[in-house]
Amino acid sequence: MNELYDVIIVGGGPAGLSAGIYAARARMKTLLIRSAFQPSLITVTDDVENYPGFPSGISGFELIDHLTNQALRFELEIIDADADKIQRDKDAWEIIASGTSYRCHSIILATGARPRELGVPGERELTGRGVSYCATCDGPFYRGKDIAVVGGGDTAVQEALFLTKFARQVTLIHRRDRLRATGILSERARDNEKIALEFNAVVESIEGENGVERLKLKNVLTGDTKELAADGAFIFVGYDPATACAADVVDIDKLGYIITDDEMRTSAEGIFAAGDCRRKLLRQVVTACGDGATAAVAAEHYVNAIKGQTY
Repeated sequence: MNELYDVIIVGGGPAGLSAGIYAARARMKTLLIRSAFQPSLITVTDDVENYPGFPSGISGFELIDHLTNQALRFELEIIDADADKIQRDKDAWEIIASGTSYRCHSIILATGARPRELGVPGERELTGRGVSYCATCDGPFYRGKDIAVVGGGDTAVQEALFLTKFARQVTLIHRRDRLRATGILSERARDNEKIALEFNAVVESIEGENGVERLKLKNVLTGDTKELAADGAFIFVGYDPATACAADVVDIDKLGYIITDDEMRTSAEGIFAAGDCRRKLLRQVVTACGDGATAAVAAEHYVNAIKGQTY
């Protein structure tokens, strides 16, 4: 018979690690499963400057490292595997991850989200050959080159600013007539001489032989098209929740996000969700950590009730 955990946390980002810290400190028998192939998105963020307590900012990788070390201090068990399926197994939940079965009383889903594709011709064909979704990973390859960044939100603008450290010029392409990013980021983009703003434009295709050479742009107001020469295209147009492993057991909305109440409870008894994978207003590190803490405490109460324990 497989070992029975009090709670299994799926996801190794800020939400999952925060849940792990709280669960392990509560002396629950806890396992955290983090993806072996899809690390938390925060790890590739160059500068997190709005997380409380770090007035000079901190890189996403460093933040995850701090959270991981803190969780390990409380003896959290962490394994690298990919959760493929969740199912009910008699009086417990079962998670199949990388071919191995794990059983538990409760689950906290902190699976996060993945970068959304544009879905245009040439994008997938040129991914890894000029098309990228990670400025921190690939920015240094574009020293002195021209880069296109697609998107107008906080992530797109922040990554465009980061890319100016390497590129000759960065063209920021946005489908609206103004950026959606917060005020200070928008100001920095407008004031940066290396950033050119291409408003009211969408990408119709990404073209090139052995790598990205140009983007075909369409003006959403006039319908006119033009070509933009570029050596690389960085895509930041949002994220899709990584909820495939749980879609058959919990309620999700039309966009794929897990529906929870204020205590992170899902529609399935004993399953909770935290962070970017759940439906909510704000997806930031600070809210992910709060979600994780709440989910862990809610899971603790649930497991104690099953065991007949009271405070």
